[in-house]
Amino acid sequence: MSPAPDLSGRIALVTGASRGIGYFTAKHLAAAGAHVIAVARTVGGLEELDDEIKAAGGQTTLVPLDLADMPGIDRLGGAIHERWGKLDILVANAGVLGTISPIGHVEAKTFDKVMTINVTSTWRLIRSVDPLLRLSDAGRAIVLSSNAAHTARAFWGPYAASKAAVETLTRSWADETKNMPLRVNAFDPGRTRTAMRAQAVPGEDPMTLPHPSEVAAKILPLASPGLTETGLIYQAQNDRFVAYQQPA
Repeated sequence: MSPAPDLSGRIALVTGASRGIGYFTAKHLAAAGAHVIAVARTVGGLEELDDEIKAAGGQTTLVPLDLADMPGIDRLGGAIHERWGKLDILVANAGVLGTISPIGHVEAKTFDKVMTINVTSTWRLIRSVDPLLRLSDAGRAIVLSSNAAHTARAFWGPYAASKAAVETLTRSWADETKNMPLRVNAFDPGRTRTAMRAQAVPGEDPMTLPHPSEVAAKILPLASPGLTETGLIYQAQNDRFVAYQQPA
């Protein structure tokens, strides 16, 4: 991957920005010159992010929003259009784990929440900002995925299924826009020192895992105006793009 690009004057939207990979991605984007629209439910985390970005000379707009609020996602796209007239970068990072459990033991409300936040809200976000990204001279969309989408491990069913669905949405979107300046890719962060990872694997030593700041730094080249790849998945801990499996 190339070094961090110059994103001066570009508008970037990051979901799940109050902690973990989303928090540090927002910081890296702002440090590269982008104005960051930071979206999350947790106001305290957003305010901490705002303080850090502004202290470093960056710019941010905070949007406290629960991504289960679908009309709220629609309004977000309208507000961005009214204020900036376009969007240059989307980092669709927000997601929930649900429970690590046999499929037959997963409660209906847990399954519904995983699909609502991980899949439906991602689609709704794409729907809301796709026209704005098309108005950019070099729109860039990065959708967070997971190796769980491909391994289909026991007890990870709902989360794995949600990430497989997100990758398929991403791939379809990339194919629809491949002849446009818009570039759409998925990003697999791998094992990372986050609260979600601790929830999933509670016995693991977190100090053996990459810090989310390290992983977030690898998202920046995918936001570069010079990026040519689209419809691929970038595996952060292998430092490489991988093509989606093509149909026979």
